[in-house]
Amino acid sequence: MIAPTDRTPLPREFFDRPVLEVAPDLLGRILVRTTPHGTIALRLTEVEAYDGPNDPGSHAYRGRTARNGVMFGPPGHVYVYFTYGMWHCMNLVCGPEGRASAVLLRAGEIIEGAELARKRRVSARNDKELAKGPARLATALDVDRALDGTDACAAGDTPLRILAGTQVPPDQVRNGPRTGVAGDGSVHPWRFWVADDPTVSPYRSHVPRRRRS
Repeated sequence: MIAPTDRTPLPREFFDRPVLEVAPDLLGRILVRTTPHGTIALRLTEVEAYDGPNDPGSHAYRGRTARNGVMFGPPGHVYVYFTYGMWHCMNLVCGPEGRASAVLLRAGEIIEGAELARKRRVSARNDKELAKGPARLATALDVDRALDGTDACAAGDTPLRILAGTQVPPDQVRNGPRTGVAGDGSVHPWRFWVADDPTVSPYRSHVPRRRRS
């Protein structure tokens, strides 16, 4: 359950900062997804920072496209992309409008609405695996491209919002290379996670995809 003291919404100013400040500060914060079937709340335990034009690993490294346009918009909005022809992944836009940067939400602990998440993640062996990885997180929370551009800082009823939760102490935050990033972007230690948390996904280096014969 979410404690009353944890329910304060994060203001837009929280996201209007450099992405490398926002990313570790998101650990312990609570993402709330409201659906027609009920509400799911998740405590963030793992994220990755993507720094736009300074980052070869970012979708926005080569400029604005129809796919990544939300990344250039106001901070606090949701950027959702579709990958490998199968999965959605969710990001939160950071920094000043016009400069694309975002935090990929990689993993978290479902703290409310686990019964709804289980219906969407039937292959999960236990509740710790419900949102263990970015595609699993999006699937568990019923996030797809229809939510791309959602304002997570908007007042009133909104399908996605971020609450203050309980910030993770700095001595419990770890960082290292981002999962699956290739090329020059692979060297950046911009993946952040809560130490020893069982919902954090395993690190995997980039493996080139092989074309089917």
